[in-house]
Amino acid sequence: MLFNTKEGSVKINDNSIDYVSFGRGKKPLVIIPGLSLNRVKGAGLSLAYMYRIFAKDYRVYVFDRKEIIKEGYTIKEIAKDTADVMKTLGISEAYVFGVSQGGMIAQYLAIDYPELVEKLVLGVTLSRRNETVKSVIEKWIRFAQSNDWESFVEDMLLKMYSPQYIKKYRRLIPLMIKLSKNTDLNRFIILAKSCLTCDVYEELHKITCPVLVLGGKQDKVVTGKASEEIAEKLGCEIYMYEELGHAVYEEAKDFNKRIYRFLQK
Repeated sequence: MLFNTKEGSVKINDNSIDYVSFGRGKKPLVIIPGLSLNRVKGAGLSLAYMYRIFAKDYRVYVFDRKEIIKEGYTIKEIAKDTADVMKTLGISEAYVFGVSQGGMIAQYLAIDYPELVEKLVLGVTLSRRNETVKSVIEKWIRFAQSNDWESFVEDMLLKMYSPQYIKKYRRLIPLMIKLSKNTDLNRFIILAKSCLTCDVYEELHKITCPVLVLGGKQDKVVTGKASEEIAEKLGCEIYMYEELGHAVYEEAKDFNKRIYRFLQK
């Protein structure tokens, strides 16, 4: 199969977590995706293609959230679940890349389980809740609760993407609205609420591995300032995309290349 892609599931107590793995390298690279309407299961080939730059040098793992989740699920708990899966699969001293909500999880992972993280990349994320992310998440939750997926998709596009990107792909909005209606409503709301539980800023000094922060100056979801304050607190390498926002990981052609160069140092 393309890039030696495999899909699997790990049993954790009475629960399970789906994952995708690909690549032919030996060094583990763990990717923790952000809050999404989509699941990891069934997305193996698209994920392998999206992150194909890493396939030659790394064995890449992309983890979903656990299958059964309950109200009150926190970012810290998701990090523990991720650590449990890594330990079950025998993954340690990994390179870890977390984007958006995944970056929140990755910070807790590096703090609570330092033996699992050798290098860390944090993309368009935050270390503590701010008024911008609170407003955005609460608005998305209201749209989900009322089944107003048209408003949700339109607001998500406006908050995440540049005007140029929206103009280019606006014709796909009806398809996105149709697909979003198949989303597990309760699951999305619980995971969205968990974003507001991230509060690790005062513990960032516990992260001792090399860190790269990537952010967008025009970020309307977590703010560009959130990326900058993480880097300032850690005294680590940072690159900010001046003209792009939260979806910089999709829009910037050199985004994955920057991660690759950092990991190869």
